[in-house]
Amino acid sequence: MPNDIQTVQEAIRGSDEAFLELMKRYKTELYKTALAYFKNENDAIEAVQEVTFRAYRKIKTLKEPAYFKTWIIRIMINYCNDQLRKKKRFTSKPVEMETIQTNDSHIKMELEDAMQLLDDRSRELLMLKYFHELKIKEIAQVLKRPEGTIKTWLNKALQSLKQVLDEKEGNADV
Repeated sequence: MPNDIQTVQEAIRGSDEAFLELMKRYKTELYKTALAYFKNENDAIEAVQEVTFRAYRKIKTLKEPAYFKTWIIRIMINYCNDQLRKKKRFTSKPVEMETIQTNDSHIKMELEDAMQLLDDRSRELLMLKYFHELKIKEIAQVLKRPEGTIKTWLNKALQSLKQVLDEKEGNADV
């Protein structure tokens, strides 16, 4: 969105107003991401505040204004992972289940549980692709990996998720 790019460019040049506008646009997404990791409103609010501060300090290092959204989400994911490692709380669920379009709460719970059992990279990739709706190219840019690598990792993450779901249903042979 050109308006976003212009706003990001202004923020990079030092405009506090532009930076605040960007944070207003993405605060809900950042909050939902943090809440999915921490499952605690206070921790999620604290995460948004900390990530806002970190982004403000580092905005001048953003090389490609078009990737602001992926950049800020990546900062949040890194912050959440760091906090969880420090607290040694590996019960995170980095999936915002309300975004799944289904009325069956049982399916939501199964998917949520399955996502917990995946490795960090798989959870992160699935979250970026399907819950933040980033393109492969954007994910590759954020993770500083070739698109082919991201496609391979994403395919493996999907296979792992399917395997976990199959095992939970007792259909491991299918």
